[in-house]
Amino acid sequence: MLIPSRIRLAMAIATVLAVPVCLFGQDVKPELKSGIIIGTVIDANGDSVPNATVELKSLESGDRRTVTTPENGSFELHDVRPGGAYEITITAGDFGDWKSSSMTLAPGEFKIVTGIQLQIRTEVTQVDVKYDPVQVATEQLKAEEHQRVLGFVPNFYVSYEKSPAPLTAKMKFQLALKVSTDPVTAAGVFGMAGIRQAADSPNYGQGWGAYGKRLGAEAANGFSDIMIGGAILPSLLHQDPRYFYQGTGTAGSRIRHAMFSPFVTRSDSGKTVPNYSSLGGDLASASLSNLYYPRANRGVGLLFGNFAIGTAERIGASLAQEFIIGRFTKRGHVE
Repeated sequence: MLIPSRIRLAMAIATVLAVPVCLFGQDVKPELKSGIIIGTVIDANGDSVPNATVELKSLESGDRRTVTTPENGSFELHDVRPGGAYEITITAGDFGDWKSSSMTLAPGEFKIVTGIQLQIRTEVTQVDVKYDPVQVATEQLKAEEHQRVLGFVPNFYVSYEKSPAPLTAKMKFQLALKVSTDPVTAAGVFGMAGIRQAADSPNYGQGWGAYGKRLGAEAANGFSDIMIGGAILPSLLHQDPRYFYQGTGTAGSRIRHAMFSPFVTRSDSGKTVPNYSSLGGDLASASLSNLYYPRANRGVGLLFGNFAIGTAERIGASLAQEFIIGRFTKRGHVE
């Protein structure tokens, strides 16, 4: 059916008038113009960083998108919806990550991100160090076996370490044999036998035969004292036979430390204990001398007299170690 022209005109007018009415009834917002974010990635030297990954993250929706920088290190992020909060994270090989603060773009904003400078990544290496007391003691003992006064007199039974490791039984015997067989120790035995020959002590008489007896007695005294007091008893009682050099503090504290060393020592567990090893070594050595000394030099009184002399000698030697000998000792070095 044909519609008259005037009716068609009326319908067109009604349609035009109806559009604004429909739009008025809806919540229509105008389209906001998107923004652009640009920047350049450089390193600490100011050189551009290619192949860096630039990630733009929406803090509201969590949406992400990434771009990769070319040779000149620049990047562009287009079609960024304005009004939302964003964050940029940049990663690159051999560099630490870089992260921007939160940013919001206005409609149509052209934002330049500055201050993008990547630092060389700091590698964190975890080293699991296990303390092996036997290994530490082995190294310290090697150093002690090279300690000599004026470069030639053995001074092996002194520990200059701040944290000495306990010796094993094998190490205690090794140290005792090292001292006993040292050529300087042998020379000392010959010299002391000569001094006793001149003093006619013990009462072996004079002549080469008497000197030989004194030489044997002196060697037996020294060897028994070193082995019993420096190896056998310390191993059985788990005590350390060495003198522990203090070296610091007041003179009074160092004197007390030296004078009490024959009576107090360290156990293998690091505790302070009575020095039964040193005292027992002196007493055992004095007792054994009754087996080969002349009858005139035997007896309980002479035994305890020799014991007292041996203990006094240890006190004198400790004082000398603390104030004199330590200065002239060439010490071993533990790496």
